[in-house]
Amino acid sequence: MEKEILIDKLKEVVKPYVQDEQAFKNLTEETDFINDLKVNSANLIDIILDIEDVFDIEIDNESMEQMLNVKKAVEIIQAKMV
Repeated sequence: MEKEILIDKLKEVVKPYVQDEQAFKNLTEETDFINDLKVNSANLIDIILDIEDVFDIEIDNESMEQMLNVKKAVEIIQAKMV
């Protein structure tokens, strides 16, 4: 899956949990879910569960702990989809 399409799908998953709309509008690969988008840690777990459903993948705990920004989330999703 192309990175741009993957990021668009990821944005759809993240949107309901975002507390900072301006940061969401300016989302880049460097955007941090907690610091930039103000997603709390409980909602970050919900995002990861939603990602598993949307992309039909399973994310292990080690990968889950690394999914703190868009770039890392994209890398992990791409690796799991292979």
